[in-house]
Amino acid sequence: MYILGIETSCDETAASIIKADSRGKLVVLTNVISSQIAIHQKYGGVIPEVAAREHILNILPVINEALEQAKIKPSKLDLIAVTKGPGLITSLIVGFETAKTLAYAWKKPLLGLNHIEGHIYSNFINPVRPIKFPALVLTVSGGHTNLVLMLGHNKYKIIGETLDDAAGEAYDKGAKMLGLGYPGGPIIAKLAAEYAKSGQKSTLIFPRPMLSAKNFDFSFSGLKTSLLYQLQKDKNWKKRINEYCFAYQEAIIDILVKKTLKAASKYQIKTILLSGGVSANQTLRQRFCDSLDKKTHFLVPDLQYTTDNAAMIAAAAYFRWQNQVSKRGKNLQVDANSKLS
Repeated sequence: MYILGIETSCDETAASIIKADSRGKLVVLTNVISSQIAIHQKYGGVIPEVAAREHILNILPVINEALEQAKIKPSKLDLIAVTKGPGLITSLIVGFETAKTLAYAWKKPLLGLNHIEGHIYSNFINPVRPIKFPALVLTVSGGHTNLVLMLGHNKYKIIGETLDDAAGEAYDKGAKMLGLGYPGGPIIAKLAAEYAKSGQKSTLIFPRPMLSAKNFDFSFSGLKTSLLYQLQKDKNWKKRINEYCFAYQEAIIDILVKKTLKAASKYQIKTILLSGGVSANQTLRQRFCDSLDKKTHFLVPDLQYTTDNAAMIAAAAYFRWQNQVSKRGKNLQVDANSKLS
């Protein structure tokens, strides 16, 4: 089965071709991404109108490149999958309308996918070991931070989510306050690692919001505000930027790891999965490895599948398609109601 995946939820225009067999083994034939980071850096964040215009310019060339790299003709495709939300509405429209047009022209079935579902299934692309259920997925990105209980394929329950800023957003806003540029996550992680290697002990202490709460929700706005107040009090903060990055990141990671472990204990989780752009953070990955016992498997996606990409959308589409075909037959066309629930 050959699947074309299309992703335009934010500022990456992406297309991918994957090959899937009946046992669920996924092979990524091509994963093309046109990034807009350089365009949005001067604004300090993504401008929706600019992102949408760039998607219009890039989407057909990106899809054509994906087909050419995979050496696949449209006639050989079995399914087209596209992100239908959540995301920037103008960006999503470009991807979804393009996918609908191609599905009509090529006479192929079309499946609309939840963006978070795509991130979840990035872990199912060449996993290093079998993923056992129940699994717990921590999705951390610029726009999302949530905990999803996964009882099986396409069987989800959101048990925790951010009440304000996402973790990736906290990174970006923290980096902006520190004058480090956009995107903030990689910059803060790099400088925090340099401080950790120095062997110095930080005197900075930032709060861990909602860490003692009985639920599994997150909050990062208070942490961001705490950084602002600390910078206002410290006249010499520019000489301590690495230390600020270290202490700020420690607070973010503490919240993510401890909340996840608390939920894993309650639901007797067999596998913990990371997904989303922040899942590329090496300190976060290592903290989980150091904190988990041998009975709980810990898996992370390959780095190329952590940020927004179309391979994850195609991967998610395979498992949802198999489930829907088994229930309703092969005459499906458009599923505009697929959602993470």
